[in-house]
Amino acid sequence: MSEIRTADTHAPGAPHPRRWTALGLLGLAQLMLILDITVVAIALPHMGADLELDRAALTWVVSGYALAFGSLMLLGGRAADLFGAKRMVLAGLAVFTAASLAAGLAPGGTVLLTARIVQGAGAAMLSPAALSVVVRLFDGEERNRALGIWSALGGGGAALGVLLGGLITAGPGWAWVFFVNVPVGVGVLVALARILPDLPRAASGSLDVLGAALVAAATASVIYGLIRAGDHGWGNGISVGTFAFAAVAYLVFAAWQRRASAPLMDLSLLGRRPVVAGVFVIAVTTALMVAVFFLGSFYLQNHQGHGALVTGALFLPVALVTMVAATGAGRVLGPLGARPLAVMSLLVVALGFLAPVVFSGTLAMVAGVSVASAGLGGLFVVASATALGSVAPHEAGVTSGIVSTFHEFGASAGAAAVSSAAAASLTSTTLTSGFDDAFLVATGVAVVSAAVATWLIPPKRP
Repeated sequence: MSEIRTADTHAPGAPHPRRWTALGLLGLAQLMLILDITVVAIALPHMGADLELDRAALTWVVSGYALAFGSLMLLGGRAADLFGAKRMVLAGLAVFTAASLAAGLAPGGTVLLTARIVQGAGAAMLSPAALSVVVRLFDGEERNRALGIWSALGGGGAALGVLLGGLITAGPGWAWVFFVNVPVGVGVLVALARILPDLPRAASGSLDVLGAALVAAATASVIYGLIRAGDHGWGNGISVGTFAFAAVAYLVFAAWQRRASAPLMDLSLLGRRPVVAGVFVIAVTTALMVAVFFLGSFYLQNHQGHGALVTGALFLPVALVTMVAATGAGRVLGPLGARPLAVMSLLVVALGFLAPVVFSGTLAMVAGVSVASAGLGGLFVVASATALGSVAPHEAGVTSGIVSTFHEFGASAGAAAVSSAAAASLTSTTLTSGFDDAFLVATGVAVVSAAVATWLIPPKRP
């Protein structure tokens, strides 16, 4: 009997026999998507020198990927519900891998930026579909453990990207931050095609093209506005205009969803307390995670004099702590409950962010952000489990898309907020007060979020 037949014909209602193998492969695919943000960030100076790119073009090498990734995930999640999660996982992985090859071979900035946007589109197809598969392959305590592993790879991947980016850039060269995705992507694609089951799709419906265009335009405007606010300030006219456009586009989208015969999403999802709680936690968590990497990287390189490779190595404890914490959170989530775990994790984050304010130097920075990362690892698990734990199977894809979209909102907002708070120190090699201000802002956000989580996250069921 072939592996495909074995995967697709197990007893109805029984756990899928190769679910843990599937989780490992899906996690590896998701890890590539996360790594591709921080790996590329470390390689930017070398890309700029080789391809003669100015600062604005280099910014868009990172932002173009984030913009496409974030704005298309709701569409990718709905497509997974309609056309099958397995099909979207494989299609997204194929697009991402092919675009990675094109990015590595890029002779100039235009090809590189185009490839990065296509990478983001492939990631938007893959990520919500993969999370939908994980949620549907596992149940009960196994689901919490699986989400812990998933979150560990996602949370730790960003920190590992800093280290790998330094190693690759200092070794074979910046193009290999893209080339390395090709053999990994092809191998994972072949393996997933053989073992992933064809999960049930939505009973009926078609893709809401107008709704997809509206929500993509609105989400892209929010992310662009947040990116621009980080560079030009929150009162910048263009930034304010993009936020206003996004608000109007979301209102039009909501009105259209009430009239469309096959809406992109059921708006009642956003009225469900667990879903709202989950997207709140994921947005706060990713905002604070960005603060860890943004502030830590600038402080260690600009103020402590460490190179990119040493800075990457110093972030290794952050990656390990995040992974261990997320895995452990998946095991205690069931007995403890989401609300207590979220509150404790947010208070740990606040404590970690205070350390670099009270003490100075490399050790204090690494120790502080490592403690904060322990809390962040637990929060990633809480967010996914809370938002996805009570949705029907045919809603898993679009709900995963909502969670993933707010992940990108949080990342963009976090980058904009901390760059504004730390502005005085980002342009100076001697002034550190901006870092203190930014860490205090992050501490305040964590404490306030703990209070909100106490009210917003539903209590544990008896």
